[in-house]
Amino acid sequence: MLSRTAVVVCPFYGQTRGMATLRDINNRLKAVTNIQKITKAVKITSASKFAQAEKALRPVRPLGEGAQAFYEKAGIEQDPSKKKKLIVAMSSDRGLCGGIHSGIFKRIRASLTEEGDDVDVKIIAIGDKQKGMLGRIYSDKIMGHFIEVGRKPPTFGDAASVAEQIIDADFDSGELYFNKFRSAISYNVTVMPIFSVDAVSTAEKINLYDSIDEDTLQSFSEFQLTAKLFYAFKEGCASEISARMTAMDNATKNAGEMMDSLRLLYNRKRQGVITTELIEIISGAAALE
Repeated sequence: MLSRTAVVVCPFYGQTRGMATLRDINNRLKAVTNIQKITKAVKITSASKFAQAEKALRPVRPLGEGAQAFYEKAGIEQDPSKKKKLIVAMSSDRGLCGGIHSGIFKRIRASLTEEGDDVDVKIIAIGDKQKGMLGRIYSDKIMGHFIEVGRKPPTFGDAASVAEQIIDADFDSGELYFNKFRSAISYNVTVMPIFSVDAVSTAEKINLYDSIDEDTLQSFSEFQLTAKLFYAFKEGCASEISARMTAMDNATKNAGEMMDSLRLLYNRKRQGVITTELIEIISGAAALE
């Protein structure tokens, strides 16, 4: 008798390294299908909000553009020789809207690169997205930060809160960066000047409109600044919703194309498995004959 038991080791014919199994492909297909459901739902929600945002923007545009036109006609200018500069970056807290936040950040970064290190720059970030991007490079320059922006339609009170912090800031010249709505598929990063009370009071043509005392000038500057911020809020809101609607539409289409590719791969893989099993059965039957 044999003193040892022979052990027969059969080679393992399994999945080739780097090749997906049918289960892996099926799981990936389910994941992409769920993603497409989410993107489609966000797209539908954004489409309903877009009509409201566009409608709310129309009566606000004359307010903001009129305030800017007044500053231009009054000859109010900023002195480039003064080194205290304020930058207000306006976007929101929400994502899934393409490059609408990064466009403002890139524009600000390019502007600060041109300014050089001899300018004392302070930044007010409106929205967590701008705070996160600007904080990585200019964390020491951020003097204010506003959150909970974009979750609800902007109000005049929101603009007044931002205007209050701007008025309390010590600056010689300022710039407001925001997205200006053009159409459902396009927007522009726009820069609007912010004037201090001193710049308004020393303008050459300001007295052509009326004899303005110190209290009237202060009230006028506060209201005009709040009006410009409210206008920028509305422009940014409409731009963000339209960008999100476009981004989710593209994401839904891309998910559909990926699902078609995965289905094709799954069917080819399954057909290959069936063919291999048939060959094994036929070979086994032929060997028994």
